[in-house]
Amino acid sequence: MIDFLFSQYNDYPTQDIILEIVAIIFGLASVLLAKNNNIFVYPTGIISTVIFVYLLYKWELIGDMLINGYYTTMSVYGWYLWTLKKDNQEEYPISVMKKQEVGLGIVIFLITVLFVILVYHFFDKFTSWTAYVDTFTTGVFFVGMWLMAKRKIENWILWIIGDIISIPLYFYKGYTFTSLQYFVFTIIAIYAYREWKKNLAN
Repeated sequence: MIDFLFSQYNDYPTQDIILEIVAIIFGLASVLLAKNNNIFVYPTGIISTVIFVYLLYKWELIGDMLINGYYTTMSVYGWYLWTLKKDNQEEYPISVMKKQEVGLGIVIFLITVLFVILVYHFFDKFTSWTAYVDTFTTGVFFVGMWLMAKRKIENWILWIIGDIISIPLYFYKGYTFTSLQYFVFTIIAIYAYREWKKNLAN
């Protein structure tokens, strides 16, 4: 069983395995902090995504690398938004999407998918079915990260969808640790949605 799950790591440099585990630890910490509506979601998340940008570049997973590069940028943006206050109250408290934001979210999704398709064509990466799934999950995660920066509760629904798809996807690609990370992400995201919904009701 252990060999089945982790045999693909036999030829990996030790430092890359260590970096992947460190990135996962900070990624899990980030999601737990997000669940608790804690601003430290962003600095911990930045550490994780920067490491993954480096690793994914080495692994030649362009779509995944773009996602994590975007996460890093949006983490800085979200960090800034979460610090804003008006009359000593959070300027962006937990809230529900408005119709205008739903429309903008759809536009962001479509633009992201189109951009990834163009990048994959340029780098000739449409060589496996996983590349087509990547284009979809990239769009989902891009919108999810944008909604998290705005503290919209719907961000967790998108994380749950993207995480569930990513579990078998990363395992198939040969990155068991990252696949397990997305399994834990899914569980946390479900609890986080319930927590934010309770917070919103109050």
